[in-house]
Amino acid sequence: MRLHFSGEARLSPISLGPEVTGAIYTTQLQAGLGLVAETKALLDLWVPGMSTGELQEVARQSGSFPMITARRLRNIVTECFAPRYLVSGASPASHLKMLMASVPLADLMQLMLLFTSRANPILGDFVREIYWSRYAGGYQQVSNEGARAFVERAIDDGLTSKRWSDTTVRRVAGYLTGCCADYGLLEKGLRSNRRILPYRATTTASAYLAHDLHFKGLGDNALLTHQDWQLFGMAREDVINELKRLALKGHLIVQAAGDVVRIGWKHRSMEALCDDISKG
Repeated sequence: MRLHFSGEARLSPISLGPEVTGAIYTTQLQAGLGLVAETKALLDLWVPGMSTGELQEVARQSGSFPMITARRLRNIVTECFAPRYLVSGASPASHLKMLMASVPLADLMQLMLLFTSRANPILGDFVREIYWSRYAGGYQQVSNEGARAFVERAIDDGLTSKRWSDTTVRRVAGYLTGCCADYGLLEKGLRSNRRILPYRATTTASAYLAHDLHFKGLGDNALLTHQDWQLFGMAREDVINELKRLALKGHLIVQAAGDVVRIGWKHRSMEALCDDISKG
């Protein structure tokens, strides 16, 4: 298959996600943290074209959520699953469903982190600003108190629509560390201090993110510095090295000369990429 470079691709003007639009922080994470098992179960039930209401009803009747009340299930579907995975024409759900049967859970969890951070900018910024600064600084833990200080600073900076109560601040701080634990960045358990776990982007997550940004219209050099890479602790040079590793696996071609980087793209669509990944 002939590789195509950025200028040849047909790119659609899809949103790059709330985190690049100056979105206000919300408390939406309170509806559910990582919800890894629930997300997989809902993906099993979801089919393209299904509305949020239809998915909710199918899930209620499926028997897949015997320990969850109807009200709780509605909140999971409408407040968590839909904003994360049924945006942009439901492409996140479609892609995860294609990959789910063939890639390791760790790969899926990293993609869930990506989509959840886009839907909840407060989580993405927490991972970029607090988790990775602690990681790089050689610290062993991330505390709820540190998360609380992050939330309080965000409120002072005007990143919420109104000031939150002390109770809300405390709860949101716990949601942030709990969500990071669900996605494998921090240890699990009911803890006020959580141990930082080794975390590195998988090949699947890197390939997906690179192509996702490309098909959303970013030029090659802009792609290298997009803040989504920072969810995985990567700066520009790290991204270039990661793309070179992807090139060795045949996903793309990287041509680097000084500060100029050109990428040759093998796949013509995200669906083609997911199909290739799913076939191993």
